[in-house]
Amino acid sequence: MSTVSTALRLGATLTLGLGVLAAAPAVRAQQVVPASSEIAFVSKQMGVAVEGKFKKWSAQITLDPKKPEAGKVAFTIDTGSASFGVPETDAEVGKAPWFNAAKFPQASFTSSAIKALGGGRFEVRGKLTVKGVAQDAVVPVAVTQSGAASTATGAFTIKRLDFKIGEGEWADTSMVANDVQVKFKLALTGLAPL
Repeated sequence: MSTVSTALRLGATLTLGLGVLAAAPAVRAQQVVPASSEIAFVSKQMGVAVEGKFKKWSAQITLDPKKPEAGKVAFTIDTGSASFGVPETDAEVGKAPWFNAAKFPQASFTSSAIKALGGGRFEVRGKLTVKGVAQDAVVPVAVTQSGAASTATGAFTIKRLDFKIGEGEWADTSMVANDVQVKFKLALTGLAPL
């Protein structure tokens, strides 16, 4: 066989292989429906649960429920958008002792591994970064579906002092508890069936 013939066959095989790869279905990113989604937090102040939420955030989610290990989840939260619904409190939470939004305008979460637990439940591991402090986090997620619509919900607890949230006089955990629950509800479109 001539060198030209071998090169042509190799080229044809390579072209065919690339064509098959290009035709293979790619995992598409899911779209979050902001109007039906929420990221909230619950802290205890002098033993009383107080709930707030973040008004501005974005999420990038790419997940095939049949192959979750290939998925990626990333969140960016504007720390200055934290709100308890009380103007005086909202004005304080962005200041230096709390989120210090001027210096650290965003908090983030980036996944490193996603594991299926069965029954529409997943475990998402990754790095949570707040006020320049990065910590490993494990986030349990439950997904339910109704037609083309999917809803992902979950909650996990952080220690606020690990992230320097509530410094100085606010480090007293008898006033504001160290545990803060972060919870979310995400309405998604484009997620493949479970």
